[in-house]
Amino acid sequence: MDNFVVTFARGFGSGGKEIASMLAKDLGIHCYENRILTLASQMSGLDEKLFQEVNEKIRANGSFSSFLKGLPRARNYIARNEKFVSDDKLFECQSQIIRNLAETESCVIVGKCADYILRDKQNVVSVYIEAPRAFCLERTMQKMGVTKEVAAATIEQTDKFRADYYKYYTHGNYWTNPVNYDMTLNSEKVGIEDCVKIIKQYLIIKGYIK
Repeated sequence: MDNFVVTFARGFGSGGKEIASMLAKDLGIHCYENRILTLASQMSGLDEKLFQEVNEKIRANGSFSSFLKGLPRARNYIARNEKFVSDDKLFECQSQIIRNLAETESCVIVGKCADYILRDKQNVVSVYIEAPRAFCLERTMQKMGVTKEVAAATIEQTDKFRADYYKYYTHGNYWTNPVNYDMTLNSEKVGIEDCVKIIKQYLIIKGYIK
């Protein structure tokens, strides 16, 4: 198999994004998250014909990843103090971008229901990272420089947003269902760096890396 994709879902504060980034760096491949949303936001404003023209042009030039890397990161991509509001066109744009990535390069994709979007692909490994609330609280307080109360509210609101997002776009599935993923890791018990090692070992077992 020429290329593979590792998708990550993660509880807020669990270190899932850090694990995804470390894995991508170790493997020498790209890690995608916010830039997918940036591109999808731009392309969702186009009519279907223009969308397809842009989509095909990016792929034809063989520079899809370079194009994404050149985009700014989306800011406030999760409205932590707002309820989830669906945007079907935006999600469809994201889905097409994710499918393109899966077809054209080895990469890591964080969030965006990527495990569900790529569920019928044979070259995908899906991972869910979670940890006890106390661990997530401590990490969030340190990373964001906020109080315990603010950290707790951020975790609760962000995880609810992610759960609602996943449930809506997977037509009723739930985000923390272990059956959705190849593996679920507790980042507190396993450790951030050892999570990366375990995922790499699984990729070896699956024959994606040596």
